[in-house]
Amino acid sequence: MKGHIRERSPGRWAIVLDIRDPATGRRKRRWHSFRGSKRAAQIECARLIAAIQGGTYLTPDKSALGAYLDQWLTYVRPRIGVRTRERYEEIVRAHLKPLLGSVQLTKLRPQQIADAYGKALANGRRDGRGGLSASTVIYLHRVLRAALAQAVRWETLTRNPADAVEPPRAVLASVKVYDLPQTAALLEAVKGRRIGIAVLLGVLVGLRRGEVCGLQWQHVDLERSEIRIMQSAEQSATGVTYKLPKNGKGRTVSLSARMLDELRQHRVRQAEELLRLGVRPTGDTFVYTREDGLPMQPRSLTHGWQMFIAGSVLPRRRFHDLRHSHATHMLAGGVHVKVASERLGHSRVDITLNTYQHVLPGMQADAAIRVDELLQSAINKRDRGVG
Repeated sequence: MKGHIRERSPGRWAIVLDIRDPATGRRKRRWHSFRGSKRAAQIECARLIAAIQGGTYLTPDKSALGAYLDQWLTYVRPRIGVRTRERYEEIVRAHLKPLLGSVQLTKLRPQQIADAYGKALANGRRDGRGGLSASTVIYLHRVLRAALAQAVRWETLTRNPADAVEPPRAVLASVKVYDLPQTAALLEAVKGRRIGIAVLLGVLVGLRRGEVCGLQWQHVDLERSEIRIMQSAEQSATGVTYKLPKNGKGRTVSLSARMLDELRQHRVRQAEELLRLGVRPTGDTFVYTREDGLPMQPRSLTHGWQMFIAGSVLPRRRFHDLRHSHATHMLAGGVHVKVASERLGHSRVDITLNTYQHVLPGMQADAAIRVDELLQSAINKRDRGVG
């Protein structure tokens, strides 16, 4: 195995490798461009020779990152959800291609990626009104890193340059919730409204919007006072599809006496309404439906919630904030964070801790008081000679 370098211009080198085709035995040459000192070019030449001998050498690929990203999107399209696919395509088209699309894939370096993130933060908005948020750039990083990781698996790259780049830190937005008096007022305000059952499933059970719209009666066990979250409705440009919940698996959630009673009443009202339309409810019937019995779309739920809350005296919150309210009430009420995490369907406990850290200071104060009370009780028993 041989290789040598040729100087093309000051600081620019051609690394020429002599390679024998294992099938024909004929000699072929591979050319690599290199910038740097002569010594650095010699070291790179030696590295490439060692890679050939070790079986890790990759043939130079002159395709641009933009073309590769299109190829990668085609590959992942059947492997991800519709909404995720649309988001990936938007990120690639609107941000990654304009920033890095013309760079040759095999010459992409961590510094170029870091510089691209800096540009995105400074003036990455398509409307020209400034930069992207840190959370959006973090998402860009995740998509690019995943795409380049596949290039490594396909042996187009020897290593993932995005692994060496630190994305910006996102500033955690404060969670906005309804406190207990406001929640009580909310429960009173939604009585008799079609959106009422959806609101209750959010604020008393902690379901996500898609989980509310994907819940069917076959997943509700009124005898055991529990529901099984088996699917989530996902709305995209092509329509509504049903998939596994966000963490990729189902979960079982216990129901409070209030929620159980509300579901029983709702089922009776819904059955009467559907029978008047000539529709017989079954286990496949959705819990939250339109007037004609068809399942409610997630965006329609959002629109209905916005209209309801705009006409109430309660502070404006997103529908998802009902779930945040439920979580906050659980943690403030002393529910163990592990139990709360499982009920919410979080894949890891640290997600719960990070999302609801606003509750933790109060919990820690209560814990300190409780420990002090237990210790004082033990001291009092010892002084009285008890135990």
